Formats: sequence, structure tokens, C-alpha cells
Amino acid sequence: MKVLAFDFGASSGRAILGNYENGKLTYKEIHRFPNGGKMTENGLRWEYDRLEEEVVIGLQKAVKEGGFDAIGIDTWGVDYGFLANGKLLASPYCYRDERTESVYDEVMSKIGDELYSRTGIQIMRINTIFQLYESMKNDPNYQKADKMIFMPDLFAYMLTGNAVAEYTIASTSGMLNPETKEWDTELLVKLGIRTDILPEIVQSGSLYGHLKSELCQKLGIDSVPVVAVCGHDTGSAVVAVPATGKDFCYISCGTWSLMGVELDKPLLNQKSKEENYTNEGGYAGTIRYLKNIMGLWIIQECKRNWKEQGVDLSFGEIMVEAEKSNSVAFIDPDDAMFEKPCNMPEVIKEYCKKTNQVVPNTIGEIARCVYESLACKYRYTLDKLHDITGKNFDEINIIGGGGQNTYLCKKTADICGVKVTAGPYEATALGNMAVQLVSLGAIRDLDEIRKVIRENEKVNTYMPEGNWDQTYQQFLKVIKE
Repeated sequence: MKVLAFDFGASSGRAILGNYENGKLTYKEIHRFPNGGKMTENGLRWEYDRLEEEVVIGLQKAVKEGGFDAIGIDTWGVDYGFLANGKLLASPYCYRDERTESVYDEVMSKIGDELYSRTGIQIMRINTIFQLYESMKNDPNYQKADKMIFMPDLFAYMLTGNAVAEYTIASTSGMLNPETKEWDTELLVKLGIRTDILPEIVQSGSLYGHLKSELCQKLGIDSVPVVAVCGHDTGSAVVAVPATGKDFCYISCGTWSLMGVELDKPLLNQKSKEENYTNEGGYAGTIRYLKNIMGLWIIQECKRNWKEQGVDLSFGEIMVEAEKSNSVAFIDPDDAMFEKPCNMPEVIKEYCKKTNQVVPNTIGEIARCVYESLACKYRYTLDKLHDITGKNFDEINIIGGGGQNTYLCKKTADICGVKVTAGPYEATALGNMAVQLVSLGAIRDLDEIRKVIRENEKVNTYMPEGNWDQTYQQFLKVIKE
């Protein structure tokens, strides 16, 4: 049985074709393409028309590889497009656009006291609720629209003609009740946001529909189901955590580092609210209780800046430079200074200077600063997870592409003082494909998914060495100044 996964990240997208046979899931990347926000006269936007074309190319390549029995799509969270009469009115805004800065305080003054208790989502200016409020005030397409559709659902609409919202992607919005798993329309009415444009919510593993006849004719194939996999890429990645029990801690490590646990129900107590932890929807009705950490975006921006200056290094080469460095300096990865596209190396230097540290200058010094700061932020988050949930964690599962960074994995084990298991690196695509296979009846449930992945995927293990408490205390001093 063959399944086709489209996995859209903030910097690239892929089409991955999987084959499940005799309990073994094999797969290969058949198409890769760049992604990233593009600055226009109307703000930072995604190149949606080009991304649609990339999807069609991926479909064509998959047909040449022998075809597929189903399709699944996952993307980043929170962003959306407006439809009117079945047409996309404009390319969707990128969440890093500055537009929500002007409305954040206004929204919080109106509903700030109840926003977390009603939605359970980490309050960030990028969340859909802030974006929609800004659209209501400033975007003429807001009034023209008859539907608001999230990114993975937008691609599914292109494939099927059905406009709905998959549960896990809807849960990133800050507009969903985590108990009922439905829109909190009362909260939106308080802000004056239209509720008539909200799509119907469908659960992960259900169907968007079937591939449209015109696409089938173009591809020369019979129609296949388009499965509503966990549309949020982290939701798909967590499906693929190779855990054996329930009390495990994961870091979905990529552009963002999403660090958390899997729960049966949302956690909305006072500690959770104070620490601003998020309750996002997961597969099979689970809750992804986690913290959004800025992640490898900071290194990605550094790499881009260094390339512009004529130094074009791979991520592996940057890691090697970090390993050779002896400099010690820290940043808070979640400081607003690091949120937007910028000259990241200079911003890191500015932060270190502002916090009275030795300023890193070389590529290795800057990279080590970023990696060690991330590892320290992971420990900070791990301690908070223990405090809030009461659970003890003696292992961290690092999934996603960041797990290939051996330096970051080793530092995480050392500084957190726990075993780190890195892999699978293609967790998002694996989770996407696995949910398709459950929908098709080839795999039974979430437990069997994880069993298949444990038996098929290689992981690397890192054990903590030495005492890194002094390093961690230095980090705490810097971020609390």
C-alpha cells in the first residue's frame, strides 16, 4: 500500500512517497522545493500559487514512481487564507509579519483574562486570533470572504474542493475550546470577529474527500482519498515518537522547537496559565501539552546572513565550528529580538553586549552560543513540565531534522541531565503517512503506529556526562537580568 505525504515547513517543502508492506514502512523523498515568506507591498506573505504548483509536480512525480493509494498534507500552524466563491482572495500572510504587533495589546485588553482559560493555547502574537483581529481592522478581503481556511486545509481544498478545518491545525489558532474541540464562538463575538467564515472542524484521520476529477484526468489516475492527517506538522511528528509508554517527553526540533508531553485531556490550571504552556490537539483525541521555543530558526537566519556575506556553510559545517569553539555566552532564544528576519549574528552580539557577556564574534562562537542556549532552554522547559504535570521524565525524545545535530543532542543530554534519544528524523512525514495507513485500514491505531516506527527506524542515544549545573545557572542569570 502506497501513501503520499506532503510536508510543508517554514523553509522548505517535500513530497515523500511511502510503501507499507509486511509490517515495514519504507519511504523516499521524491520532490523538494524551497519555501519562506516573501516581502510584498502588502506585507510578508507565503508564495501560495507557487506552492500549489509544487504540489502538482509532486503528484506527477509520485505517479511516475508507481502511484499512491492516499494523500496527506501537513504544514506549520496558525496561518490561513480567505476564500470567496471558491477562490483564494490573496496569498496568506506569514506569521512572522509585523502586522499583529499593532493589535496585540488591544486584543489582550478585551479578552486577556480569559483567553488562556478558554482556549488553553500559549499566548503569542502570531496566533490566528490576533491575525484575524488585525484582518478585521485592516484587510479588505476579510469582509469579502465566505471562508477562512488554514494552510494544510487550503491545499486539501485545492485537491478536493471541500473546505473544512482539521482538528490539530485548528487547535493552534487560539480560537478553539480544548474540552469540546469546537470553535469558541462566544470568545470571538467579544472581539467582533466573524464566526460565519469558520469552517467545519473534522477529526484527524477522517477524509477531506477524494481527488478532484480534473486533477485525476491531468495525472491519468483514478481518484484516491485525501486524508485529514494531523495537519499541524508537530501533530504529525508527535504521532511518530517511538515511545513505549505514556509518560514521555519530546522535542519536535526544527525551525521551532516544540517541547512537551502527550496528555489525555487539557491542563488549564493556574500554573499552566502562569507559565503559558499550550494545549494543542493531537491524534486520537490526545492533547499535545507543550511550549513553543524559537528553535533552529536562529541558526537558519545566521546561515542565511553568512551566505549573503560570502560564507556559504552547510548546517553540518556550522555544527563543526561550534564544536571547536571555547566561547561561552547565552541568549534567551524566545526573546522578541530573535523573532523576525534580521541580521541574526549582529542581533545575537547585541543581546550579549546588552546582558554584559563576552560577545561571540566567530561563526563557531555564535553557533555554540545558540546551541547551548537552546539546550539550556530545554532544561528550563523540562523543569517546568515536571513542576506543572507532576510527572518525572528520565528521557527526552528529539524528533525531526534537528535530531541530526549531534552537538545539540549531546548538549541537551548533558545540560538536562537525562538520556536523549534522537530520531526518527523524518518524524513529521512518518506521522503523516502512518495516519493515512490507519485511515486505509492497514495499521490499527496509535499504539501500532509507534510499534511499527520503533521496529523500522534507527535512533541515536546520548547519555549525560559531567556536571553542567554551573553552565545552566549562568544561562538563568542571563535570561532573568
